[in-house]
Amino acid sequence: MLYRHDMNSELKLLDTIALAADWPAKALARGQVGTIVEELGDGLFEVEFATENGEAYAFAALPAAALIKLVYERAPLEPVRR
Repeated sequence: MLYRHDMNSELKLLDTIALAADWPAKALARGQVGTIVEELGDGLFEVEFATENGEAYAFAALPAAALIKLVYERAPLEPVRR
């Protein structure tokens, strides 16, 4: 049986995210990790990308569909019906 978890249903300020796809306009690659620093409305979020030392190297306004919320605890799963 397949299971699904909708990780983007509750994106909010200060969530840690990863990019779901390359974002060439900002020289960002799929999988890069950032933090939501502002909710711009209409499903758009300002995301800060920083080094392990906390030095910001990029900011980008990104749609929710381009983000994967990173989850550090067990998440409930819903069965996928075929």
